[in-house]
Amino acid sequence: MGADQKISENINDHGLQNRITKLIVIFYFFIVATMFFINSDIDIISSSPALSSFGFIMQKQTHQGEKSGVNLQLSIEKNHEEEEEEENEENLIPPQNVTKQERMAWFRKNLPKYEILKSSYNSSSASFHLRVLSFLTQNCSTFFFAIWLSPAKNFCKRDFITFDTLFKVHPQGCLLILSRSMESKRGYRILKPLLDRGFKVQAITPDLPFLVKNTPAQSWLEGIKNGNRDPGSIPISQNLSNLMRLAMLYKYGGVYLDTDLIFVKDMSQLKNAIGAQFVDLETKQWLRLNSAIMIFDMKHPILLDLLEEFASSFDGNKWGHNGPYLVTRVVGRVVEDKLGYNLTVLPPSAFYPVDWNKIKDYYKKPTTDSGTTWVDNRFVELIYGGKTYALHLWNKKTRDLAIEEGSVMEKLFTDYCLTCSNFTRT
Repeated sequence: MGADQKISENINDHGLQNRITKLIVIFYFFIVATMFFINSDIDIISSSPALSSFGFIMQKQTHQGEKSGVNLQLSIEKNHEEEEEEENEENLIPPQNVTKQERMAWFRKNLPKYEILKSSYNSSSASFHLRVLSFLTQNCSTFFFAIWLSPAKNFCKRDFITFDTLFKVHPQGCLLILSRSMESKRGYRILKPLLDRGFKVQAITPDLPFLVKNTPAQSWLEGIKNGNRDPGSIPISQNLSNLMRLAMLYKYGGVYLDTDLIFVKDMSQLKNAIGAQFVDLETKQWLRLNSAIMIFDMKHPILLDLLEEFASSFDGNKWGHNGPYLVTRVVGRVVEDKLGYNLTVLPPSAFYPVDWNKIKDYYKKPTTDSGTTWVDNRFVELIYGGKTYALHLWNKKTRDLAIEEGSVMEKLFTDYCLTCSNFTRT
């Protein structure tokens, strides 16, 4: 791969589409501004969904001794619910130990609560597609995106470290967070340390129906929305996240990332790549892939295969079946059939240098000289070994672990955090 290659020709080399998008955005704001000045006697406090969907609110302010004026200020007001009534519908957990019929009846009853299954955009607001394209007019060196389907109040320091270290390594990158809850006052406060430093990061409410439209997964989503498919016993948010990352990569390209990573090396030269989690020690052939980081060009053919597999083999009762195991199945078939896809499978050292059952040792303070040497060697290997781009932290195993002073994690955070502090013993 050449050093001048960008991670997605759609994202990093917009060409004509980019210029057209800029003209649309300029025209859009011209119309809004015109309407505002015509109706200058009317308060416009977040009354325009179209305007606030671009992240701005016009407010009319009166100062003592001055004429009324308008202050154009950055806002992250949601168009949906008040922050205090933050939605949690994506995490609705189906009842356990019930029959398939009982679970489907429960799901049909609760369908109205699943806002994520609906389009959040209408004719009076900027479309999801236009908002994404507008965000991508910022000359991103690399386009990253993450998905957060939980309440913003659940987004903690450990999750923020992923974004913090990402910008330490990719200061000219762009990060889009697909999240209803993070497009809020609370979400803005969470991201403010990065915004204050000029980094290009934004939360946008996703439009799942648009993302899967005209893909093999469209019929699957319709079946789910109609209550005619069994969602399974696993929280549906997990599987919707699996689907959303594939559809987003297919329509826009870029780098998908989980929120339990530490970035240590620039990834801008990687193209159409996915990481192996396990390899056969004798043959050196990969045994299992993982979907915590995926890098693809827009409309890469294997993404269609992945969406087709998701729709045709969906099983909401098996953890990982629609995620890492799905990717493993599909890429395995591609390799066996020798279809000639432009695809690179990176070794575990790229993203998964530490297995989930060993990661806890990286949080512990050394208590002996040999332990200190072990910590130093692990740190040097991760940082200077040249094979690791990001370290997956296996949040389910580590979220509640203390980051002890002198541990490998403490050293990593000290070197790669831009804004975070006091992370030991948290």
